[in-house]
Amino acid sequence: MAVAAAAMIGFPQAYLEGKEVKETSSLVTELCRHFYTQGWVSGTGGSITMKVHDASIPKPEQLIVMSPSGVQKERMQPEDMYILSANGSIISTPSPKPYPNKPPKCTDCAPLFMKNRRLSLGKRLRKLGYKAYEMRNAGAVIHSHGMESCLVTMLNPQAKEFRITHMEMIKGIQGHGYYDELVVPIIENTAYENELTDSLTKAIEAYPKATAVLVRNHGVYIWGDSWIHAKTQAECYHYLFDAAIKLHQLGLDAATPDHGPIQRTMHSHNQISTKLSVKSGVKDSQNETEWPRRCIVLDIEGTTTPITFVTDVLFPYARENVGKHLNLTYDTAETQEDIKLLRAQVEEDLRQGVTGAVPIPHADEGKEKVIAAVVSNVEAMIRADRKITALKELQGHIWRTGFECNELKSVVFEDVADALEKWHSSGIKVYIYSSGSRLAQKLLFGNTDYGDLRKYLSGFFDTTIGNKKESKSYKEITETLGMDDPSEILFVTDVYQEATAAKAAGLEAIISIRPGNAPLPENHGFKTVTSFSQI
Repeated sequence: MAVAAAAMIGFPQAYLEGKEVKETSSLVTELCRHFYTQGWVSGTGGSITMKVHDASIPKPEQLIVMSPSGVQKERMQPEDMYILSANGSIISTPSPKPYPNKPPKCTDCAPLFMKNRRLSLGKRLRKLGYKAYEMRNAGAVIHSHGMESCLVTMLNPQAKEFRITHMEMIKGIQGHGYYDELVVPIIENTAYENELTDSLTKAIEAYPKATAVLVRNHGVYIWGDSWIHAKTQAECYHYLFDAAIKLHQLGLDAATPDHGPIQRTMHSHNQISTKLSVKSGVKDSQNETEWPRRCIVLDIEGTTTPITFVTDVLFPYARENVGKHLNLTYDTAETQEDIKLLRAQVEEDLRQGVTGAVPIPHADEGKEKVIAAVVSNVEAMIRADRKITALKELQGHIWRTGFECNELKSVVFEDVADALEKWHSSGIKVYIYSSGSRLAQKLLFGNTDYGDLRKYLSGFFDTTIGNKKESKSYKEITETLGMDDPSEILFVTDVYQEATAAKAAGLEAIISIRPGNAPLPENHGFKTVTSFSQI
């Protein structure tokens, strides 16, 4: 059977018995033994699946080695592994061992690893791999039954997400830094793992930044672009789950920057009160208690920071240093990605007839020509004050150099630092939503005359979540923050159109009146403040 299956998909039997497959099978065996000592795959639970790395074969076409289900993970041998094609067809099955060993079976996790095509191994078998292997370019997927991954989903039985911030080990998770909020979706368990396919697929689609999905009362699925990356992230996730559990036992909140006391809201028939430092709400004219505000989302330019700092300091610095930055960093992956984003944006601009857009040549036409074209486009984009991701990413990288060299120091209004500290100490989570990149936002609040203000901030949003003048962006923020009632979020901005979009999404909106801000329309209908002390 294995010979026929292997030949059918283009892999001769000799390849299945070759060095690459044997080494991968041995590695899965070694990792299963190691994970057993960690308590992740005890009781025959859990699983590992891994691509057979072969530089001569494109990654999407590489074979997959999968540990079997229902067997002692710490006693497995390389010959006990299943070998699957890239689309999930079984091409090599391990031989059964004598009693009392159970016969091997392809893990019920298979649907959660593999790809949705034809009906081999049941159509469920491959449904998720399209996400984990192709959409996420995964090289390995780990399914753990570790105690901490199970218990952390029980801390709040209604929670649809696990959240933690300001922990060093967050840096080990792809795309995250110390100041970021790590969000892991939680899905509900089912009697059989292969029935999780649909909900796990939806979770991966809804959380494009996630590299893990928790299953309540069950465990966690974690993936990475290689086995090393998947293993590293698995170790970091389990550490963070354990830290959150221990913080919770101490009555501390893992999801706030200072990990202060958990704010517990109690409900009664005619009263809402909150323990600890959060105020219980305010009375309106009919003596009805209002919900306390849970989150505040702040704009930057014209709200926390003078417009002149952006237009007269940051923009000129980026414009004057873009050529220097590109020359010094041209060969780095980061700059090449910046150029790729800008090239795609410029191609769209040229189709739309945008003034100032000039074609950016490809790398084979020479570094100098590429840089010259990028500089020309960036200068035109800055002059037009365009709020586009491609420009903002490059600007953030240029400003990072400026802050690191002490050539830049950010400015915030004098009431901002006190307000952030007050809100934070009251248990209100504060987020930033700006057209500037997340990196630029962190640089700005990390380098102010009032010190590093990032300790008061729970997260950052930029235009990758959507245009600030579109209501769907604020709906996406509401979903990301895990808020059932968008009215519990206050958005503060200086831009009328942004306030209107936020209000349309159900958020409360206030307009900031600061020196240099644009005039508002008459009868705009929004509450205004000239200082955060008025909020």
